Amino acid sequence: MLTVSLNRPEKKNAADAATWAALEEAFRSAAGSSDVRVVVVTGEGGEFCAGADLSDLDSSSEHPLSRMRRIHSVALALHRLPQPTIAKVDGVAVGAGCNLAFGCDLVVASERARFSEIFSRRGLSLDFGGSWLLTRRVGLHRAKELAYFGEILSAVEAAGMGLVNKVLPLGELDDFVARWASRLAAGPPLALRLTKSLLDEAAGLSFDQVLDREASAQAINISSEDGREAMAAFLARREAEFKGR
Repeated sequence: MLTVSLNRPEKKNAADAATWAALEEAFRSAAGSSDVRVVVVTGEGGEFCAGADLSDLDSSSEHPLSRMRRIHSVALALHRLPQPTIAKVDGVAVGAGCNLAFGCDLVVASERARFSEIFSRRGLSLDFGGSWLLTRRVGLHRAKELAYFGEILSAVEAAGMGLVNKVLPLGELDDFVARWASRLAAGPPLALRLTKSLLDEAAGLSFDQVLDREASAQAINISSEDGREAMAAFLARREAEFKGR
């Protein structure tokens, strides 16, 4: 398991240029590592991420489009991670920080976590993949409501919309995420990566295309070392030991 933690607690983990660069490097490095089976994204100091550090704009001569492309390369690196990802959210997750959380495969939040597509309240439109993520998570009309008004959602409200998987007391958050991460890390890496790809891409495919992709993925699983290990473990009534091959 790899934990990627934003560490600017004095700014509620608002991301500056150095933070974005570090996140992208962490995600790209993890993507190429066979040793990393699950990635947990979180923040230090009781906050997840207050979005982009807008004060960073004052000291930058970079063109806004170049800046956004650089930030969005981080969103793309997260999206392209083949491993399962978990956002562990305490405190605020707003703006790009909100979409950093929603861009993960699973979102686990403390009871005091708060989410907002706050962009419109700052004179901005959605970024960090928010328009893609929201429409797929909650549908077009609910996505427009969240984007137009930028209201703050409690963790329970976000869970009710399907944006958060689990809401827990703060004292249980770390242990729960550790258990989920351990279960994923012990699972079949190849099968989980293929499953993630199938689910992420299904919305843009026809049913026939989905069936073809599922068949190809299953053929890979069945012929893999992990597939043979899973069957042997099942027959021997023992836990399988997966190698990712």
